Amino acid sequence: MTDDERSTDSYDVVGIGLGPFNLGLAALLEETESDALFLERKPEFEWHGGMLIEDATLEVPFLADLVTLADPTSEYTYLNYLRETDRLYEFYFYETFQVPRREYDDYCRWVAETLGNTAFSRTVTDVRYDEDRKEFHVTARDPESGGTCGTFEYRAENVVVGVGSVPKIPEALQGHPSEDVFHTASYLDRRERCLDAGAITVVGSGQSAAEVFLDLLKRQPEASYRLDWLTRSEGFFPMEYSKLGLQHFTPEYTEYFYDLPQERKDDLVPEQGLLYKGIDPETSEEIYDLLYERSIGDADPDVGMLATTEVEDIEATDGGYRLTCEQWQEGERFAHESDVVVLGTGYHRPRPPFLAGIEDRIARDAKGRLRIAENYEIEFDGAARLFVQNADLYSHGVGTPDLGLGCQRNAVIIESLLGEERYPTDEDTVFQDFSVERFCSKSPGSERLDDERATPTQED
Repeated sequence: MTDDERSTDSYDVVGIGLGPFNLGLAALLEETESDALFLERKPEFEWHGGMLIEDATLEVPFLADLVTLADPTSEYTYLNYLRETDRLYEFYFYETFQVPRREYDDYCRWVAETLGNTAFSRTVTDVRYDEDRKEFHVTARDPESGGTCGTFEYRAENVVVGVGSVPKIPEALQGHPSEDVFHTASYLDRRERCLDAGAITVVGSGQSAAEVFLDLLKRQPEASYRLDWLTRSEGFFPMEYSKLGLQHFTPEYTEYFYDLPQERKDDLVPEQGLLYKGIDPETSEEIYDLLYERSIGDADPDVGMLATTEVEDIEATDGGYRLTCEQWQEGERFAHESDVVVLGTGYHRPRPPFLAGIEDRIARDAKGRLRIAENYEIEFDGAARLFVQNADLYSHGVGTPDLGLGCQRNAVIIESLLGEERYPTDEDTVFQDFSVERFCSKSPGSERLDDERATPTQED
């Protein structure tokens, strides 16, 4: 138990999970009068440890740290981290907004160790609602301890769930030794195995798959393996990174998206994949440039890339693995041999098992999804309040997993917790309008029309 952790005592807020979003909330709450504690099952902070590849950078500017966009004067900013670790001038001459992913992880670790409201090695096993006391009862255990001495009890008026997502491997591709067939999330732990292989196949076309492919491509000349890249997507497309396109990752678009009918939102999200799931343009360029260099003089880079291809099954063979694939545009199936398969098949968000004790009090829609209010509060039958981090793509839009909107979401949550604005929630941050109402309110030559009569709408 940490010095600031009080088992069985009541807190204003208990956070479950310490990824960047809840860590940012912990940092912002520590500078208020709120009595909070954030629990994490791991023994220390770690952010996608298996993907902290050398030379990989964040896809957002360093200003999208844990606190700056809510409070640039906070002691937990990225710039203050650089100051405190004596790297400010080195960063000054680095002259780039996108910082190394390994340093972002180190920054988050520094914040987590500096804060006084975090507790690691706390696996939350149960959350109950106490009707008499009108608060949550949270049970956690130390995974390294046995018996009751490793169990902790907390009470809270508010709970914020930020447990994140977990690697997703399609069922048809499961059941093989994890050192040979594994998710990109485990890449660094398996890289040495890759370097010993004769043939490697990367599956998927998102940023993680691209970073793994690039890292293996760089190491290919020394290791001499065959390298292939397959994806069911229509191409190896770059993520939308134009300045106008990025305006979808703003408070205005989040507000606009939230107000749309749910049926329309469900149709819209699948069409916006390249806003948040494509390949960083610089990564794409580096891959192409390497392939170009390797092909000079009619040389063969010993690389294959095929899009529109679904990997249907993986079967173990005497010397490796046989992938059954279909190029779905042609409707042609083929077999592909590989010694190692790296799956960039995305992530999913299972229902947290610790919420089972209050599941009957949690409201869900017809598809079983949480009903989430605009302030990120789950609709809950009880006086205590339950909030969620990064689980609301279907309700709040493509900016949900974006680090740059984490501060805005936390400012909204904190305002709900405190009943007053503690950190500003930004408005009018983009040049683009998303709703007709907003466009017409600022454009002298526009007016809204009634749908039925095609006449100007009377404004209040």
